[in-house]
Amino acid sequence: MSVETKGIILAAGKGTRLMPATLPASKPLLPLYDKPMIYYPLETLVRIGIKDILFIVQEDDLPIFQKTFGSGEDTGLNFSYKIQKIQRGISDAYFIAEDYLSGSSSVLALSDNIFLGKKYFNYAEQALGKMHQIGSSVFGLPVPDPEKFGVIELDDKDNVIGIEEKPSNPKSNLIIPGMYFFDSNACELVKTLKPSARGELEITDLIEIYLSQNKLALQRLDETIVWHDTGNADALLEAAQKVKNYEKENKIKMGSYEIAAYEKGFIDKNQLLNIAQKFSKSDYGQYIKNVYLGGEN
Repeated sequence: MSVETKGIILAAGKGTRLMPATLPASKPLLPLYDKPMIYYPLETLVRIGIKDILFIVQEDDLPIFQKTFGSGEDTGLNFSYKIQKIQRGISDAYFIAEDYLSGSSSVLALSDNIFLGKKYFNYAEQALGKMHQIGSSVFGLPVPDPEKFGVIELDDKDNVIGIEEKPSNPKSNLIIPGMYFFDSNACELVKTLKPSARGELEITDLIEIYLSQNKLALQRLDETIVWHDTGNADALLEAAQKVKNYEKENKIKMGSYEIAAYEKGFIDKNQLLNIAQKFSKSDYGQYIKNVYLGGEN
């Protein structure tokens, strides 16, 4: 019997570029439009069928994360928590999560990466499927300034043949944004990594191991997908405006992992109504009850 894929959300960033906004609150819990930033990657994990999710947080932030999300039981999910004491890079998540994963495959999401687009969740499902078939998969996102990111090099058959971190002459306009799909070998493979010049265990180095073993699949995201890395105040404000406009245009509520849990069958209608009631004074709760559920009691 195969072990179900588990989710990891890396939410231990100090948010130094957003200070003083992050002095009273952890960056992933800052509001992005009308909900905490971390709701958006959390929704993605739920929409691709993941119920077991680990939050990796700073030690000081643990109580507020536990207060915010609890056990996940109310939404039919299973939430766990671990602390990252020293920031050692994205790949460090697999040292921290080794016991938690216990041999399962995983999807690792960065808490400050926001994706919008009608096809996005379909692409995430396809990436998950490719990981199960091949061993790992990453998104390939076209951007106008690839030199600022990890850039994917392709051959003439669209196969990934290289990854270059912040190259001065990018070999493509495809970058790897902050969601990664790995089989059960990730925890062992990170143990072979050496810290980079900036002292971190780079996620690109882990991805390159899978590539060297011919176990890396590419899931392209098309030009309709909007992506935000909310690293500074301007980016956070721009992302919030994009979310607001996207929700208004499409008459939906993005980032609602509770609605996602209902649509995946993890909770029933009464349980979703109970969640809406908890937020009854806000637009968020009113949307779930009066728009999504049509005002049912």
